[in-house]
Amino acid sequence: MIYPTRTAILATVIGMPVAFLVALLVPGRWYAALAWPAAVLLLTVIDALLGARPGSARARVTLPSSVGVGTEVPVTLDIAVDSGVRRAQLVLQTNALLEAADAAPLWVALEGGLGRFDMPFRAVRRGTAQAERLWLRWPGALGLSWKQQVFRLEASTAVLPDLAPVQERGARVFERHSLDGLMAQLQHGDGDDFDALVEFRAGMDRRSIDWKQSARHVKLHAKEMRTERNNQIVFAVDCGRQMSEPVAGLSRLDRVISAVLLTGWVALKLGDRVALHAFDSRPRVASGLVSGTAAFGALQRLAAQIDYSGDETNYVYALSALAGRLTRRSMIILFTEFTDPTSAEFMLGAAARLLKTHLLLVVVLRDEELEAIVERAPSSSDDVTRAVTAAALLRDRLTVLTRLRHLGAHVIESEHDRVPDRLVEGYAALKRRNLL
Repeated sequence: MIYPTRTAILATVIGMPVAFLVALLVPGRWYAALAWPAAVLLLTVIDALLGARPGSARARVTLPSSVGVGTEVPVTLDIAVDSGVRRAQLVLQTNALLEAADAAPLWVALEGGLGRFDMPFRAVRRGTAQAERLWLRWPGALGLSWKQQVFRLEASTAVLPDLAPVQERGARVFERHSLDGLMAQLQHGDGDDFDALVEFRAGMDRRSIDWKQSARHVKLHAKEMRTERNNQIVFAVDCGRQMSEPVAGLSRLDRVISAVLLTGWVALKLGDRVALHAFDSRPRVASGLVSGTAAFGALQRLAAQIDYSGDETNYVYALSALAGRLTRRSMIILFTEFTDPTSAEFMLGAAARLLKTHLLLVVVLRDEELEAIVERAPSSSDDVTRAVTAAALLRDRLTVLTRLRHLGAHVIESEHDRVPDRLVEGYAALKRRNLL
């Protein structure tokens, strides 16, 4: 495609008053007024004919095989045009899973008509991200014509749950809790499982003395216990409409999935069994229990299958179905979000039934947008109205969380960027207290 540049159009427009003045002053030579636009048109045609044709351009886009959601995506473009072209302008169109750092057309410099460039993109949703079209154009030698080529692309990349928390913080978090005594407790401690009968030593709990065996051996013997290793940890992830809303550029769902993967990795390392349950209006993902660090890959693949949903969350159906699948007491970690009292009442009722048998840990993200509205100094009556409404919503939210605590559930309300760390700390604290 070839079309005039802004320079050619402006040159034509600037010459119109001169042409009109010539036609007005010399009516008999009115055709002389066409000299200026004809000259601009001729130069534009010459500029279009000179140099490389649009069809001679070549472009290739390279994407990595997979990236984590919320991370930068290295998009590499290889451009090949005629050697006389020194610079070009390009625009890359992608689907909604990728977000450009700058939507403006990008000017690039070419050396000998060739160039390789990296365009900054960010993965904002999970799924298959695609580079769909590339618009490439360059000006002619006189700057009066654009030569443009549109390329249909088939490059794609899989946007998966972000493993950065596991890779960067997993070993550090695991080591920290090991130093705190959690790993030692797994071998010997104040757990429920009998480990060995040993001679009583100074510093041991007197309540652990086995008087019958002590009488038999004519020496004080005590029972050494260990914490149960194969606790059942079930991640129940709400993927309904509220969880699909963005927080600081990334959906709540993607942020909690990163926390699920980090905590799941730590739990598998500590010998616990892990399952994943995702739901909105009905259960969507329901996995069996897995154990061992080798099962982390399966957990990651299941997390990648959790899709965004526009449905309202049905807590009664989803959590009842989850409870029916569990045959022993488990720790259920529920990730959810609520905004209206009706859905909160349903959640409280379902949570009360779960707490009769299981240990429940509820994880919600702090609503920093509402908190910012409340804390902002009002400058108009509309600001006051917004602040009052936001304060009422936060008060209702606090009421629901308080009722959950009174029911016996443990609650973590975390900032969006600290969810993985806060969840691992909460899980380790509950495990250390041996509440399962």
